[in-house]
Amino acid sequence: MMTRNHLRRHCMLKRIHKRVSPGTFSRAITIVFTISFFLNSTLSADSFWDTLDKSKIQKEITLTNETVAKLVERLKPAVVNISVTQLVKQEIPHGFGGEDPFGDFWKRFFGNQEPKEFKRKSLGSGFIINKDGYIVTNTHVVQKAKDITVILYNKEQYPARVVGTDPKTDIALIKIEPKGNLTSVPLGDSDSLKEGESVIAIGNPFGLAETVTAGIVSAKGRVIGAGPYDDFIQTDASINPGNSGGPLMNYHGEVVGINTAIVATAQGIGFAVPINMAKDILLQLKDKGKVIRGWLGVSIQEITPELSRSFGLEEERGALVSDVLPGGPAEKAGFKRGDVILEANGKLIKDYYELPRMVASMSPGEKVTFKVLRDGKEQTFSTEIGELREEEAAKPLDSVQKQLGISLQPVTPEIAAELGMKRAEGVIVTNVEPNSLASEAGFQRGDVILEVDRTPVNNLQDFSETIRKADKTILFLLYRNGSTFYISIKSSQKEG
Repeated sequence: MMTRNHLRRHCMLKRIHKRVSPGTFSRAITIVFTISFFLNSTLSADSFWDTLDKSKIQKEITLTNETVAKLVERLKPAVVNISVTQLVKQEIPHGFGGEDPFGDFWKRFFGNQEPKEFKRKSLGSGFIINKDGYIVTNTHVVQKAKDITVILYNKEQYPARVVGTDPKTDIALIKIEPKGNLTSVPLGDSDSLKEGESVIAIGNPFGLAETVTAGIVSAKGRVIGAGPYDDFIQTDASINPGNSGGPLMNYHGEVVGINTAIVATAQGIGFAVPINMAKDILLQLKDKGKVIRGWLGVSIQEITPELSRSFGLEEERGALVSDVLPGGPAEKAGFKRGDVILEANGKLIKDYYELPRMVASMSPGEKVTFKVLRDGKEQTFSTEIGELREEEAAKPLDSVQKQLGISLQPVTPEIAAELGMKRAEGVIVTNVEPNSLASEAGFQRGDVILEVDRTPVNNLQDFSETIRKADKTILFLLYRNGSTFYISIKSSQKEG
């Protein structure tokens, strides 16, 4: 989506800079998060979107100006421009010399906390997946929309309605009622993508309709701090504000990703949601208007080298259980804090953030078997996945953060590079509540907490444990705008 504020960086295009969307992602991405699972839809994919006959697809494509031009000519009519009138809250710069380079990122995932609302025009992209008028885009493109207008390749305009949105993955489904035939684009297989494979992005960057850019798949499985389902395709095909929701396509003419995010200060680095992740979500959005997820009831964190040695792991793998929520499936199955989940239904967990994606296809009510390391010995637990409720999703939010009036996230390598840090360390402040302890002490969005009471902070668990042990005045070492400095808060003002 694009507004004047977003001309220099895209919603991160949604995310590492969320574009505008005053998102609901804030609950979804506390790294100590509640694991959730996608429920399979009852709809048939074959009847909802087109696919190509794999037997007719060339295994190797010789790229020439003529073949690329013909491909673009065929694909363009399936890509739409989306004009939205949104109700958004007043924006006030926070730090960074009066201009917040992460402003889009904060609003996309944590919401704009200012009290005033006003109307704003913004632009995004989308693509038609069937001739009935169903269009895929990003949630942040249509979130808080008062009016949505879809502009087709032939300049026809149609009002659109939102069928359903999933803020946790930034995927949305909208629909128009066309008067004539529509051109749709088939959905491909993002799992089969290879690094170095050629791709094309088509969208509406900076309001420049039907812009085509080409590049390659730079990497797969990128984790950029968006949430528990991070699994982005990285591409160097040029993506800018306004490309949000547009398709990333292979040279067979299939959609393999939904363009969603950019790094604000970088060139040739864009991110797309894999289309295979989107398929189950789109079916549920059409069927139910929302995504139903299962619930395990644990909070997890990364296995660092230090933690790996402490828990007797031969290598850094698995997901460390930092908390077991009362009454949840995990507690009933016998999970305990300090367990390291190594496998889910026989599938290895190499990195902690793989666990939610690994079980994403499991349905609430389904029996799942987990292999767990406890006290140096492997054990097996079986449990029936529950259904995630919004109130349950909010439970993992750390009470310490609430008391201080801040929201925190881990610093990923991408965020560290964005902030000019030499390495990824500490936790980043993503929101500061007005009139809170943190606000009065001088915390700002974008600050990175490196130490608490002279103890290094490597993750959210470190932060919470150190804060709870603090006495009298708590001393924070912060990183801001390339410099480090100290801020203190009197612990006597904290609850408990």
